[in-house]
Amino acid sequence: MSPAESRLREVLAGIVPGGIALAYSGGVDSSVLLAALARLRAECPFPLAAVMAESVFQPPEEIRAARERAARLGVGLHTVRHDPLSDPALRQNPPDRCYRCKRRIFAEIRAWAGANGLAAVADGTNADDVRSTRPGLRALRELAVRSPLAEAGLTKAAVRELAAELIPEAAAQPASPCLATRFEYGAALSAERLRLVAEGERIIRERLPEAADVRLRVHGGTGRIEVTPGLIPAVAAGGRMLAARLKELGFKRIVLDLDGFGSGSMERTEDGHGQT
Repeated sequence: MSPAESRLREVLAGIVPGGIALAYSGGVDSSVLLAALARLRAECPFPLAAVMAESVFQPPEEIRAARERAARLGVGLHTVRHDPLSDPALRQNPPDRCYRCKRRIFAEIRAWAGANGLAAVADGTNADDVRSTRPGLRALRELAVRSPLAEAGLTKAAVRELAAELIPEAAAQPASPCLATRFEYGAALSAERLRLVAEGERIIRERLPEAADVRLRVHGGTGRIEVTPGLIPAVAAGGRMLAARLKELGFKRIVLDLDGFGSGSMERTEDGHGQT
């Protein structure tokens, strides 16, 4: 057992006796945590459930993949249907969007956990996350949500290494924050605009390695493509054809960001709140 898993198990041992509901998205962090919990439960049984909030902020294929992974790990999955666009404030994509959204989601998960006899609610926040500007962390504190990866001091890199041990197919999986992060703060959100961004990113990924980080940022009628610097030539090589396909979705102009992909890149044009 690696030192990282040992530290994580030590944290989990103090959380799981009363049962635990894990806020699960299918991303690397929550998948590693779910795998660790499933392994620990096999050795010392305790009540465990994965709870996934489905909404228009997630591409449908990610939801399907998350369901399949939870099934392979043998953990029961409960779905919370979440409609962030029913909130007029969230539709305007304010700088505290992440806080507002997470506050609603985790309140629902907390209520479900209590109704089903699970004492703790946990999420996949890691040690790097708590050192960055993430308005959603405030919601976790308010609702007493535990973050075992962060509590164990596991950074993004450490979580990736642990993924290679516990759930290898997730180790190279690209990060995929909610689709609302592709829009400037104050830009109105709609289910259709979110769907078009998801479809645009799918089109871009067709010519790239499976694990590539891809973002299609929206600035009015302009779509700004971000990929890691080493993949910029691959995108540029088919630029005209790619631009034509993306314009069919409704974009008036497509640009390729030569700075490359960067988590929080919307900060370059906004007021300092990070969007990944």
